[in-house]
Amino acid sequence: MLLAALRTNPNKLTVKRLNKRERYLQQQPVIAAIYYFKQRLHRLLMRKHRTAKQCTRLIPLFLKLVASLKESPFESLKTLGKTLYQWREEVARMWRFTKNNCITEGFHRKMKLIQRRAYSFRNFDNYRTRVRVLCC
Repeated sequence: MLLAALRTNPNKLTVKRLNKRERYLQQQPVIAAIYYFKQRLHRLLMRKHRTAKQCTRLIPLFLKLVASLKESPFESLKTLGKTLYQWREEVARMWRFTKNNCITEGFHRKMKLIQRRAYSFRNFDNYRTRVRVLCC
């Protein structure tokens, strides 16, 4: 129950669970420090649709958090810091450009439906023609 309260977004916790989490964090200062750090990093990573100027302000914050992760005494946090550092360019692109692959998934779905309907196709050109007609 307590782990769920630590994993759940604080805005979605009930007052009772929020109080229970706060009592636990007051008793465990090391876990509290890690928890609040995680919350800061999570809030930073969840920002989307930023302008280039806003991204230039976010990047130093992100690199500072990653550097503190890499200096952590905990091995798993060091590993997380190294991983985030390796993906730093992708994270910056994520802030600036939020794209998804729903169009590609839609095309794949149509192609699978064509395949399901046409198991007896012996000619690949017929299949390709149907895909082009339905997906373009």
